Amino acid sequence: MINEKYQKLVSILREMNSVVVAFSGGVDSTFLLKVAVDTLGTDRVLAVTADSETYPSSELLEAKELAKRIGANHRVIETSELAIPGYTENDRNRCYFCKSSLFEHLIPFMEKEGFQNVVYGVIADDLNEFRPGMKAAKERGVRGPLQEANLFKDEIRELSREFGLPTWNKPSFACLSSRIAYGEKITIEKLTKVEKAEAYLKSLSIRQVRVRTHEEIARIEVEPDDMSIVLEHHEEISKELLSYGYKYITLDLIGYKSGSMNKVLS
Repeated sequence: MINEKYQKLVSILREMNSVVVAFSGGVDSTFLLKVAVDTLGTDRVLAVTADSETYPSSELLEAKELAKRIGANHRVIETSELAIPGYTENDRNRCYFCKSSLFEHLIPFMEKEGFQNVVYGVIADDLNEFRPGMKAAKERGVRGPLQEANLFKDEIRELSREFGLPTWNKPSFACLSSRIAYGEKITIEKLTKVEKAEAYLKSLSIRQVRVRTHEEIARIEVEPDDMSIVLEHHEEISKELLSYGYKYITLDLIGYKSGSMNKVLS
């Protein structure tokens, strides 16, 4: 079944002929870029990474290294989510505004340089999640080949491992704005605080972590197996995060959950 899905992905990309890939360096977009380059060749694929306030510098560095490893043509463009009308208000359509802006930056690359499609790393799992960005893609004719091939995250990880991609077991990542509670204004100060807090926790050998921000409260989400690390280092963690400007430091006993902020939307 997984091989059939992979062959379908290859067929979809061949039909597209040439693509601009919205490339973040995450599990999905890295796999998509790899298959696109293998299928279409270097000259018919362009990876574009948007560097913004919501994108950690460590992720940008990794994206550059991954694109080089894959042998893809890669460009980095400067964008600003905080300048998008409606974005900083942080309502349920935040991701729609973000993806709309991203695609509006990528479509000119396609048109000016003769590519026929813009693609991004949406996957089959996302059909069951709240993903306003999918609406933005549909409105602009941006396609998601992984989703069209019905590939799920576990399958993408398995194929990535077979292809020797280092992202096969990379923790899932979402933009830093997803850490801030809906309705709470997004600012550069809050984004910086989240980035520093998560980087510090990762330095303690915690791979999957989210520091959800509710005004002055830091709600730490980690995998259940890593909760003991947080508890063992609770004093230094509290001291560090308090120094970033949080007033209260909490550990979520449910553990890491992708899209946990969306619970308030149901």
